[in-house]
Amino acid sequence: MENSNLTSVTEFILLGLSSQPELQAQLFLLFLMLYLMILLGNLLIVLLILMDSRLHTPMYFFLTNLSSIEVCYTSCVFPQMLIHFLAQRKSISYSCCVIQFYTSLSFGIAECYILSVMAFDRFVAIRDPLRYSVTMSWEICGILAAGSWLGGFMASTVDTVATFQLSFCQDNIINHFVCEMPALLHISCTDTSQAELVMHILCIFTLLCPVTFIILSYAHIIFAVLKIRSAQGRRKAFSTCSSHLLVVTLFFGTVMSLYLKPKSLSSPEYNKIVSVFYVVLTPVLNPLIYSLRNKEVKMALRKLLGKPESA
Repeated sequence: MENSNLTSVTEFILLGLSSQPELQAQLFLLFLMLYLMILLGNLLIVLLILMDSRLHTPMYFFLTNLSSIEVCYTSCVFPQMLIHFLAQRKSISYSCCVIQFYTSLSFGIAECYILSVMAFDRFVAIRDPLRYSVTMSWEICGILAAGSWLGGFMASTVDTVATFQLSFCQDNIINHFVCEMPALLHISCTDTSQAELVMHILCIFTLLCPVTFIILSYAHIIFAVLKIRSAQGRRKAFSTCSSHLLVVTLFFGTVMSLYLKPKSLSSPEYNKIVSVFYVVLTPVLNPLIYSLRNKEVKMALRKLLGKPESA
């Protein structure tokens, strides 16, 4: 009898960041500018690494993967969001919502894994520099990068199936700007306990495990750096890790504050604000962090622009 009262939802309505019509044009211009910054910044990082042979090292290989993931991830979200800023009716079909959910989550999880791989790379480089080229061979680097991408898509498949097995009745209004799991769980008209259990289990493998691994890696890195006798050597070792550590803090800090927060303490407005940080802010800042704080990248940029490197 209960099932007979369930109606099939063919589309969702995304309320977006703001319901005020007078702000939509300004938000469109703002987020269009941010999206272009993300694309240009991250693609520039990839171009510099590909063109400069001095950057053909494992560290920059993983940075290329990170920038590529950022481009793919934001491209799953921004086009739809930009269209909705100008649209009278902010609808997204059920199938498009599934695709957006799956792809954005896949790239998001892949970023979690690639950031932990980058921490491992820095650990090996500082802890055992003499065996670095052997331990981090191109074959090993390829396996780690491919595993990060594949792991993201596999984990996302499980989460997507668990989420879209839920029923969505007449309430198809999502108080968010993207099809995301906490927002979808909020509007489901059936028991969401199984889907929430799947989400929490996946959070252990996609958030807590990578974060724990990164913390342990940096603990070993700190001990190794403190053993370096020269102050210049210690500064150089820390400088190679500072950019990655800053990105890790920004990304994992915001994602964990959303997905590991008790459901009773969360609200749609809080979820939207936090989502802006890891959907928008982190991809925008990544190229700036790695270019402004990285001497090799700045040298490659000067070379691309035809300027003397010593200038």
